[in-house]
Amino acid sequence: YKHGIMATFMAKISENLPGCGGHVHQSLWDKLGKKNLFYAANDQHDMSDVMKSYVAGQLFCLPHLLPMYAPTINSYKRLVEGAWAPTTLTWGVDNRTVALRVLSGGSKSCRLETRVIGSDVNPYLAMAAALASGLYGIKKKMKLKQAATQGNGYRDFSNGVLPGNLHEATQQMKKSSIASEILGDKFVEHFTQTREWEWRQHLKAVTDWEFKRYFEII
Repeated sequence: YKHGIMATFMAKISENLPGCGGHVHQSLWDKLGKKNLFYAANDQHDMSDVMKSYVAGQLFCLPHLLPMYAPTINSYKRLVEGAWAPTTLTWGVDNRTVALRVLSGGSKSCRLETRVIGSDVNPYLAMAAALASGLYGIKKKMKLKQAATQGNGYRDFSNGVLPGNLHEATQQMKKSSIASEILGDKFVEHFTQTREWEWRQHLKAVTDWEFKRYFEII
C-alpha cells in the first residue's frame, strides 16, 4: 500500500473492462533443443503432424479439464464474448477469439497459445493440464479434423461451447473418464471437491449486486 495501489491476480475486476489473461505458449523441441517439432514448412499453417495431434488433444480434453484453467467463480466472468477471452471450443491461426491460437512464425517460433487460462490460475496445474492433454493427443495419434476457425470465434458453435460457470465445469470434470485417465482418480476426486466447496461458499454470499438491486425495491 506504500504508493496507494495494490496488485491483483483476479481474472476480472470490472464488468466494463477486459479480464486479465494468463495465456500459456507451448512448443515442443527435440532432445538437443535444436529442432522445433511443431514446425513443418510444407504445411498450409506450418504445422507438423505432431503439432496437429497436440492441438487435437487439447481441444478434446479442454471441457474435461476446464477447472484447472479456470479455477474460481470469477474466472468465468472473464470468459465472455467480445473480451479477448474464448467461449467456444475452437482453434485458429493467429486468431485472438479462439480457445487455442496457433502462431506459425517459422521454425524458431511456431507454437500454440492456450488462451482459456486467466491470471487467477495455479500455473503448475494449468501447465500440467495443457501438457497432459496435448500429450494425450500425440499418444493417441489424434487427427485434427476440426477446421481452423476463420473470423469471429465467438460465433463458431460448430464444436460446442465452454461450460459457463465453475459448477458446470467442475461437474463435467468430476464425471469425466478422460480426466481420470489423464490425471488419476485420486487427483480428480480431490481437486473437484475443492472446486465444489468454492461454489458452495459463493452460493452463501450476499453480493453487492443483490444489495443494490433489492435493498430498496423489495
